[in-house]
Amino acid sequence: MKVLIIGANGNIGQQVAQKLKKSNHQPIAMLRKPEQQATFAEKGINTVIADLEEDFQHAYKGIDAVIFTAGSGGHTSDEKTHLIDRQGAKKAIDLAIKNKIDRFVMVSSMGSGQSQENWPKDLIPYLQAKTDADEHLLHSGLNYTILMPGTLTDKSATNNITLSSDLEQKGKTVPRTDVATVITKVIDHPNAYEKSFEFVSGETPIDTALQQIA
Repeated sequence: MKVLIIGANGNIGQQVAQKLKKSNHQPIAMLRKPEQQATFAEKGINTVIADLEEDFQHAYKGIDAVIFTAGSGGHTSDEKTHLIDRQGAKKAIDLAIKNKIDRFVMVSSMGSGQSQENWPKDLIPYLQAKTDADEHLLHSGLNYTILMPGTLTDKSATNNITLSSDLEQKGKTVPRTDVATVITKVIDHPNAYEKSFEFVSGETPIDTALQQIA
């Protein structure tokens, strides 16, 4: 499949692009700035210049699947969170529908969809935006997977996770490298179709955890 990676210049996005390049898929890295292209060109990864805050429908030409891993982060302004995590994600979903691209993988956050009472006060705008975007995808009619990892770290990969539709494990972490691996594997994994789940580092190999999804 030809896979558009929205948020490709982020830490996770770059790893997803490299992992997809080594698989039977063709990654297309969506980037905001031309100067970001060289890093991907060196690795033989095709790119498209487009901005989530502008009209980016040209990025969808010839695409078979979309991975949305863009994010403003939990500590940016509420306005930027709204523009990227809510509006940007919704536009990406709507463009997939418009262009008849059925497969859509959303990288969300643990806590999305839960009661606001469980959210840290400083993350409320961020998790509200994530929840709204996830709900939009759930009702889109697309073949979705919503991934809700725990707190991200830059630790080395373990390739082992704990996966559930409702972990309720506050403070649990997962390396970004493992998140990238999960994203790469769910893109065409039937067990992950039309599913939402949380995951953190654990004891189960990623392949086994995905096979065990009910």
